[in-house]
Amino acid sequence: MISNFFNPKSIAIIGASDHSEKVGGILMKRAIKSKAKIIPINPSHDSLFNIKCYKKIQDYKDKIDLAVIAIPKNYVSEAIEDCGKKGIKNIIIISAGFTEIGDLEAEKRIIETAKKCNIRFIGSNCFGICNPRENLDLTFSISTPKVGEIAFISQSGALWSSISDISIGKFGFSSFVSLGNMADLEFSDFIEYFSNDKNTKAIVLYIEGLKKGRRFIEVSKKSKKPIFVVKAGSSKQGSKAAFSHTGSIATDYEIYKSAFKQANVNLCSSILEAFEKAIGEKILEKKTYTKKIILRKNLDIITNGGGAAAIFSDYLAEKNIKVESVNDVIGTALAEDYRKALEKLESDKTKEANSIIVILTPQSMSEIEKTAQVISDFKKQTKKELIAIFFGGESMKPANKIFENNKLHFFNTLEEARDAVI
Repeated sequence: MISNFFNPKSIAIIGASDHSEKVGGILMKRAIKSKAKIIPINPSHDSLFNIKCYKKIQDYKDKIDLAVIAIPKNYVSEAIEDCGKKGIKNIIIISAGFTEIGDLEAEKRIIETAKKCNIRFIGSNCFGICNPRENLDLTFSISTPKVGEIAFISQSGALWSSISDISIGKFGFSSFVSLGNMADLEFSDFIEYFSNDKNTKAIVLYIEGLKKGRRFIEVSKKSKKPIFVVKAGSSKQGSKAAFSHTGSIATDYEIYKSAFKQANVNLCSSILEAFEKAIGEKILEKKTYTKKIILRKNLDIITNGGGAAAIFSDYLAEKNIKVESVNDVIGTALAEDYRKALEKLESDKTKEANSIIVILTPQSMSEIEKTAQVISDFKKQTKKELIAIFFGGESMKPANKIFENNKLHFFNTLEEARDAVI
């Protein structure tokens, strides 16, 4: 059952598009590079990327192994029902607007519909999956990594966006899966799968919350592969950021530490540390900062990746720096969205915060250079301390030059920024 997510022979894209800035368009552009047969579903098109497009999934006569849903949330339950009638058993739900924004009823509907149709699904509010060995990339990250032996299971798609960009020329992956809200399939299901996958040598997890702690311990203890975990929410402000990201309920961090110890998994302090331990070598050279950046005690975070903000909120808590707010402009954010978020913070005289951290993870729709210029221009008109974390590798180099030219503090990893600020 789980293998159908990573080795499908046929894939339906519900919400397929030819628009390069829409998720449905990005998914189509990436999906057609795989070995699978792609079936676009959109009532407004007769064809997409020179492939026949179907108004309804039932209009396609042959078998479909996997469906990817990227449509507004109000239509998701109906789409699942259509998949059930078609006999599809595996679904990825990219669509957001469920538990992560407090709409428990909408998520309950999709859970009940899927159960009635005997369907297993990843999501909702997820970033998709990737299997480089099959050239299968059903995400909207900016980079597709090379084949390797690390499986990455994450509640944050943005972290995949960043780490896959950093990995180029350094290491590869056997697979990636973004779990999102974990309304159905969760960590244990995929740990079990990758434990028996001959192409996987180590498993890395990014966890905001577990829904089935006891099963996680049992499955992890039996794993034939070493497991390395990064847990967001070691602080109250990190937990708050994680909850707004995937709706994960905060649980005492010490309880998680105890569970990880029982499960024989290796708890790591950062995402880079987890991957370095998994591959057994250094990924990036550690930088030494002779002059530390002094952040005033209260700050705001603007981010297009909730997971990155949750981890960095924990780092700041360790330094007794209070996060006033996390402003998630979401993964589809353009430069203009960052500009509006910065101006809103600047104009809000009720806020105590006087420092701003701007985080960008490199996603397909990201305007990296334009956003760097927006931040640099804003720096000239604000009295607030401003730091940019453009979390990635090769794709961030043009932005780095803009920051250098404007003498703005910038970093390419969360760990670099953590080590530089006090």
